[in-house]
Amino acid sequence: MEGGRDSGEGSSRRKRQAERRSSRRRAETARVEEEEMEDVAMEMEVEPEVPDVNLEEAREKKKNAMKSGDMRIRVSWTLVLAVFLAFASFQRDRIEEMGFGEIFRMERMRTDPALTQALRSRWDTEAMAFVFPWGHMIPSLEDVSRITGLRVYGRPVSGFTYPCLHDIAERLLELPVERKSSLIPRKALQESLGLYDVARQTGDDADEYLEQLVRGSRRELASEPRPQANLDLHRFLILFLSRLLFAMRGDAVHCRFLPLLEDLSEVGGYAWGAAFLAHQFDSLGTSERQTSTSGFYPFLQVWAYLHLSGLGRGVLEWLGLVPIARRWDSPRDYRSLGDQLTCLQEMIDSYPHLDVVWQPYLEEGDEGQPQLVQARPYFGRSVWLHALNLVLPLNLFLCQRSLGLRQSAVEFPTRDQFRRPGRSFRGLHDTTDWRVRAQEQINNWERRGKAVKSAATTDDTYLQAYALKYEGKVYKSTRHQVDVTGEIASLRALLHSAVQDREAAQRQTAELRSELERVRGAGAGGASSSRSAGGSPSLLEARLAGAVLRAEEAQRHLEERERDLRLTTEHAMDLQTQRDQYQGEL
Repeated sequence: MEGGRDSGEGSSRRKRQAERRSSRRRAETARVEEEEMEDVAMEMEVEPEVPDVNLEEAREKKKNAMKSGDMRIRVSWTLVLAVFLAFASFQRDRIEEMGFGEIFRMERMRTDPALTQALRSRWDTEAMAFVFPWGHMIPSLEDVSRITGLRVYGRPVSGFTYPCLHDIAERLLELPVERKSSLIPRKALQESLGLYDVARQTGDDADEYLEQLVRGSRRELASEPRPQANLDLHRFLILFLSRLLFAMRGDAVHCRFLPLLEDLSEVGGYAWGAAFLAHQFDSLGTSERQTSTSGFYPFLQVWAYLHLSGLGRGVLEWLGLVPIARRWDSPRDYRSLGDQLTCLQEMIDSYPHLDVVWQPYLEEGDEGQPQLVQARPYFGRSVWLHALNLVLPLNLFLCQRSLGLRQSAVEFPTRDQFRRPGRSFRGLHDTTDWRVRAQEQINNWERRGKAVKSAATTDDTYLQAYALKYEGKVYKSTRHQVDVTGEIASLRALLHSAVQDREAAQRQTAELRSELERVRGAGAGGASSSRSAGGSPSLLEARLAGAVLRAEEAQRHLEERERDLRLTTEHAMDLQTQRDQYQGEL
């Protein structure tokens, strides 16, 4: 029996070894579609040698990683870039004319899933805005235009949605399409573009792998303006829109934008940047437990780098490049996702309010960005955004400080004012004309929405109402997980506003004192313009001295206000603590 047991163990061992060898061969010859689903396909880094592990163990490890909140990237930047580079020059010119060229001039940025997760956890789906301790913040059309270079002007991305796109897909793409869901198998699309047969070897570096993809794609693409060229461009645009710009969860490629691409000369007339922003809003509204990053992730990362630079998540590598996303990279963080997320929540909770950059583009010019000229009429306006069945509001009136204004008291949105189907197109069984169904919102876009204005001189009223609405929900870290009453939350908001005003007054006072000392120094040195013949102070010096006195008086008043609010807040919190203790003893 022992011999039988030894023989059985030897057989089992040989079987496991065979499984490991088979697993390794499959990993080394994995198709591109499996390649891009791994952890950092968009980072274009040299991957480590495939470990010799059991398939079941790998699956279990992958499953546990997803449960722990690890995020994977499901976007095909490398594949889309390879096709663009493989195109003949006349095809690349057509893509440039459509307004998509800037995307392909960007470096392939490393993804920052912890930052994306931290931002997603603060997204309010009712207000369509981030909820931070200092108030609402919203990515805007100007952010899209300056960061990505996409066009945010033109016709809304609206039209028909169909329960089946089989006929138009076969006509424009010549690819099989599932009748019930209008999905193209990704393998078929990649094969048609010459990508699927290119397998990345473990020793290939990023540039070599990209070159292989380009060579493979170039063999399949038309080199002259023939009917085949239009077919290639239709296939490329579907890959670009569905797997990069408007990426969604899942492996199949959706044809929902295909009807808008039928006339290639009209593609550039749509406001794809505005549709992209609607998709970003929709993606942020998904569950905080989601384990993948949807959409063109550099936009949200660079937005955070610009507005919350104190988080230190981005590295400014290349000055002056446009669009702005080309300037930034994301450093590698070797901590676990959970540790990174906890640290980010703590940093946001305690982020100095005066360090928030509300207007990061004040010193930015328009050079090299011709799209800004036509986009400017859409900046600074609350407007409805359209991406077929996504019709979402840009509530910029909640973020007046981003326009250099004081935030006035506003009515906070409480629910979606425009009912629409869910995110999945698979549930749409009827043909819908969104130009009719969303006619009011279409008209709003064509009128460029409504300009944001404010006559407020302080943020106090808004912050007080903001604190009453959200209470402690704006604090996501464990040390801020306290159940405060509306009164305490209101006091805290007023205290934050007072601190902000006091620090601003300090800076203004220091600047005035410095200018006064400069003028006095010039007068002491014999400058005739600084003093009159009788030796009395000059008019400029007298005015500066008066301004300094007024600034010092205002600063003292603000310091007293801050001190009173701080004492009142601490007293209210002490009373709350005592009440909680008494209730616990009962």
